[in-house]
Amino acid sequence: MIDREGLAAFLRHRRESLQPEDVGLFRGQRRRTNGLRREEVAALCHMSTDYYARLERGTGPHPSEQMIASIAQGLHLTLGERDHIFRLAGHSPPVRGAASNFVGPGLLRILDRLPDTPAEIVTEVGETLRQTPLGMALLGDASARTGPGRSIGYRWFTEPAARDPYSPEEREQLSRVYASGLRQLIALRGPNSRAAELAALLQDNEDFRRAWDAQEVGLHPPEIKRFIHPSVGRLELHCQTLLDPDQSHRLLVYTAVPGSDSNEKLQLLTVIGTHTTVS
Repeated sequence: MIDREGLAAFLRHRRESLQPEDVGLFRGQRRRTNGLRREEVAALCHMSTDYYARLERGTGPHPSEQMIASIAQGLHLTLGERDHIFRLAGHSPPVRGAASNFVGPGLLRILDRLPDTPAEIVTEVGETLRQTPLGMALLGDASARTGPGRSIGYRWFTEPAARDPYSPEEREQLSRVYASGLRQLIALRGPNSRAAELAALLQDNEDFRRAWDAQEVGLHPPEIKRFIHPSVGRLELHCQTLLDPDQSHRLLVYTAVPGSDSNEKLQLLTVIGTHTTVS
C-alpha cells in the first residue's frame, strides 16, 4: 500500500534540503526558494512538473517502480533513502550491489562538478550510467543504448565501429583486457551474473573466443588512452578511476596533460559538442 502522506512529506523535505550546486545546477543571484524548485526536481527526475507537484501534495497517481527509481536518482538519494521511498510508494526496494543501476550520491556529486571534463560512471561490465556533456562529446551519447549493447565489452566484439578510434596494436590488447575482465567477474559474481550472460552471448564471436580461450586474468587497460576523434583527431588522455565499493560502480575521468596538443583539442571539443562523436 502506498503511503501518500509519508511519500509527500519525504519528497518535500528532501527537495528543500538540496541546494542547486548539490545537483549541478546554477544558483543565480535572485534565488529566494529554499532548496530546489519543483520544476528543477521534475527536470532532474525526467517527469512533468505537474506530476511531481501532485506527488508532493499527496494527490498524484500511484508511481511505478521506474518512476520512483528516477526520483531517487534525481534527488541524489542514498541507498537507504532510496529503499525508504520505494517502501513508501508500496514497492519492494531494488537489488543492491553490482547488479544495480542506481548511482550513489557521492559519485553523482563529483560528476556534477565536472562539466568541462570528459567523465562517465560505468558498471563493472562497462555499462555507462551517467556522462558529463564533454564525456558524451568524446565517447558518444550512451543514453540510447539498450540490452547487452550497453556494455562496451560487448560492443567491442560485436560492433566494428567500437574499434575504429583505436590503433591495431591497442585493439588486440583491449580484446584481451575485456575477455580477462569478464572471466574474473564470472568467478567473483557467479554463473547467473551479468558478466556470465555477456560471455555466453559472445561465445560465437571468433575474436572473443580467441581472447577467451587464452585463459588470461588480471590484465589492465593501458594507462594512456588514445582516441581518434572524427572532429578533433588524435587525443592522448589519462584515465583516473574512482570506485564506489557498495555498488561496484566506477567514475572514469579523462584528462590531458596541461599545455599539450590533446588538451587544446579537448578545449575545442567543448565548443564542437556532441554533434560528432566516437563510438
